[in-house]
Amino acid sequence: MSAALRFLRGHTTIALILLLAVFILCIEITRPGTVTPLWASNALLFAAPLAILGAGQTLVMLTGGIDLSVASVATGSAYILATNSSSGDLTALALALSLGIVVGIVNGLGVAVLRVQPLVMTLGTGLMTGGVMIVYSQHMLASQPHVPAIIQVLGAGKVFGLVPVDLLLWAVIAGLMLFGLHRTGFGRLLYAIGDNREACHLAGIRVWRVLFVDYLICALLAAIAGLVLVGGTNAADMSLADVYLLPSVACVIIGGTSIFGGRGGYSGTIVGALILTVLTSILTLLDVPEPIKQILYGAIILSLAAAYARLTE
Repeated sequence: MSAALRFLRGHTTIALILLLAVFILCIEITRPGTVTPLWASNALLFAAPLAILGAGQTLVMLTGGIDLSVASVATGSAYILATNSSSGDLTALALALSLGIVVGIVNGLGVAVLRVQPLVMTLGTGLMTGGVMIVYSQHMLASQPHVPAIIQVLGAGKVFGLVPVDLLLWAVIAGLMLFGLHRTGFGRLLYAIGDNREACHLAGIRVWRVLFVDYLICALLAAIAGLVLVGGTNAADMSLADVYLLPSVACVIIGGTSIFGGRGGYSGTIVGALILTVLTSILTLLDVPEPIKQILYGAIILSLAAAYARLTE
């Protein structure tokens, strides 16, 4: 094995960054002059909500779980915010975030206390949340959805015309994630549970409490991502975050977090979210038809995940 390959196996995040650089180079070769500070700013703007969703997925996947309700929570929170803005920005914000808290509590109880499989539990709560929001939207037909100005700034604003405001929020969340995973007991417990849950039980660790908080945080992050999305689009609809569900899982897997838990981290998820964002930009620049784009997008994600697995095995 070459020294370079050994180095990359020991520093997988660097390998991902190199792959990201290759994708960016492909954009510049395909459309010279495209990669500019403004392009980078827009790429970060679009990557932020995906990376925030990926933060929640990272937390639950480190324990060997998954959350398939994040898209429904993000969409629901965005719609609740937009339809309650007449009650005041703070009230609308509180109501929007409360959806994430409620779904997080339900997911946490189901997975941690009732021991329902995470995939089944979160798929069910995601479907129920979507159904509840459809009923809610039918009762709010008379209201005129309006996104508060402060949320519009959060989702689409830029500091000095270059630094996305949502990047600042993402930076705060990323800092908390990296510190929490590597410098706190809670973070170490997530890795321990993902590595060997039975051993944690035998050691007297209250695994159910850790999992409950884990799924609660994930749903709350999904609600925050929904606010960023609706701020960026300035329009709330019932399919706002649907396209982010599978990419939120893919960016975590590409970033090196094992679906079986116990291995990975948020630094890889950050690069994974950027890779998927740049990949989308490449396919858009090439004017690839939407059906073909979906096929290529899925094939490339599978190839990246397989290549990463070979690199780290």
